[in-house]
Amino acid sequence: QLPTGLYKKVLVILHDSILPYMNEPTLMIDFLTVAYGIGGAISLLALNGLFILIHQHNLEYPDFYKKLYSLLDPSVYHVKYRARFFHLLDLFLSSSHLPAYLVAAFIKRLSRLALSAPPEALLMAIPFICNLFRRHPACRVLVHRPHGPQDISEDPYVMEEEEPSKSKALESCLWEIQSLQNHYHPDVVKAAAVLSQFLSEMEDDISGLLELSAYELFDKEVKKKATDVPLEFEQIRGLFGKKNDIFAEHFTLD
Repeated sequence: QLPTGLYKKVLVILHDSILPYMNEPTLMIDFLTVAYGIGGAISLLALNGLFILIHQHNLEYPDFYKKLYSLLDPSVYHVKYRARFFHLLDLFLSSSHLPAYLVAAFIKRLSRLALSAPPEALLMAIPFICNLFRRHPACRVLVHRPHGPQDISEDPYVMEEEEPSKSKALESCLWEIQSLQNHYHPDVVKAAAVLSQFLSEMEDDISGLLELSAYELFDKEVKKKATDVPLEFEQIRGLFGKKNDIFAEHFTLD
């Protein structure tokens, strides 16, 4: 058992400073699988090493996608290692051989969690979801289902279900993205509106959005050139507004 801080320090450098220099990287299988099962940030950091072992050393992890699905919790849009996690999540969901129910479960869970995500995370998550639709056309029924639930409480998707195959994601629809089309941030509204249109075949490049920060968003808004905005208003009559205003009835200015 290692202290949490030491776990993180090791896992951050394991994939590029340790595994490439080992004669038998497979010796780290047990360490990485245990770390992956701990949960939280440690599991996110263990993904890098596991990806190398799965991709280059034929590691088989039977419940890998089930565990990956369980890592999607409200903190995933806020954690320090968000960029690294979504980069690897993008790689793991890139195969066209994944079943539609599995990809639909990831899309639905990411969309549900997006309701409480900050704008900088949403500007990355929405194009990420669009890319999943482009790779897996069978999941587009989530967007184009004409007779979806009339009320949120009727949504068949089971958020608490840990098994993606039992989450009923394919029977649901993406009302969450429709909600984001009324977001307070105009860039989020613009990004979410893309799903209501015809998606192009070419995927969006999200590499530049993975590490987008709130400061960058704020700085972008501040540097925008101000334009004159026409306003409709009623001219004030007297100190307290109109003559029939309640303040004018009870207060006078000598």
